[in-house]
Amino acid sequence: MEKNEVMDGSDIMKLVGNEAVFSNFVDHKFEELDIDQDGKLSVKELQPAVADIGVALGLPAQGSSPESDHIYSEVLQEFTHGKQEKVSKTEFKEVLSDILLGMAAGLKRDPIVLLRMDGEDLLEFVKSPAFEPEILSIFSEIELPDGSLKDHIIKAFEKLTVDQGMPPASDSWVMSNVVEPVVESCIGASNEQPVSQETFLAEFKKVAESAAQRLKEQPVIVAHSENTFDGSGIRRLLSNKFELDKALDSAVKTVPKDRHGKMSKEYLRVALDLLAPSAGLPPIGAVDQMDKIIIEACKMLDADDGKMVKEEEFKKLLTEILGSMMLQLEGNPVSVSTNSVVHEPLASASTLLQPPSNSEM
Repeated sequence: MEKNEVMDGSDIMKLVGNEAVFSNFVDHKFEELDIDQDGKLSVKELQPAVADIGVALGLPAQGSSPESDHIYSEVLQEFTHGKQEKVSKTEFKEVLSDILLGMAAGLKRDPIVLLRMDGEDLLEFVKSPAFEPEILSIFSEIELPDGSLKDHIIKAFEKLTVDQGMPPASDSWVMSNVVEPVVESCIGASNEQPVSQETFLAEFKKVAESAAQRLKEQPVIVAHSENTFDGSGIRRLLSNKFELDKALDSAVKTVPKDRHGKMSKEYLRVALDLLAPSAGLPPIGAVDQMDKIIIEACKMLDADDGKMVKEEEFKKLLTEILGSMMLQLEGNPVSVSTNSVVHEPLASASTLLQPPSNSEM
């Protein structure tokens, strides 16, 4: 791959948008999955497709986290409509098209840049005038009174960013395959305590150069995305009455009602979470700063008092919470960047998104 590759959903749009190519693609995938060749896909036969969609969405393997397992089961439900019935090719094509278009829209809104980290940028950083002040600043933040030189250096690697040419050391693979081996080979058994600034700087430079060499031999692919939540998604939704009503109806559908048809305000956040994609917001719990804004908006509107309200009042409150969030975000946008190491070789990361070899893309 090139040094940086942008995934903005255009390839997916191209695939789904070309009827002949997409039909050929679906035929090929369906045939591949239909093990018993009965012209329908059972839940078991759908599993590889669901797993592949998970990989394409960047989810960890099934069974590794309850959150992602929930998404996997939702993907399966999309195909089976919650029943244990077999899925026809037409249904498979429709659902696959919807899922892929959803992924493409997400990538268009928040493109993912795949960074190939091969040590060049890290070496450049080590040789730059910025290296010394930035590393000394990191050193001053490290609080390890009884820590060895080795501990300090590992801690410093955890604070380096992709901008400085370092893949996230918080990733266990990067830690055990890049950071720990180079620290071990460069530092050895140094037990100097307390660690002086001069020693740290000199030793860290050696280790960073060695890490750059290691990355050159074994580059790491990092998926980098940046999102800015500035309220524009909420404004778009609030200014389109048809879309807003549709989104509100869909969000409150899942909220339980008492025998008088009233709903508890306790469910406002659940409904808000369901509204999030329509308003260009992240799921609750995904971004701390956004959660604080939600808490603030709910507090202002007494949304947490647990009272029972009619559906119209519930929807009105949801709209007001969104309006309050919009104003806060317009005044103080929230920017979030994420970096995650791509462990699969990119070409084989998701066979689902690979068209049959004989198709013209």
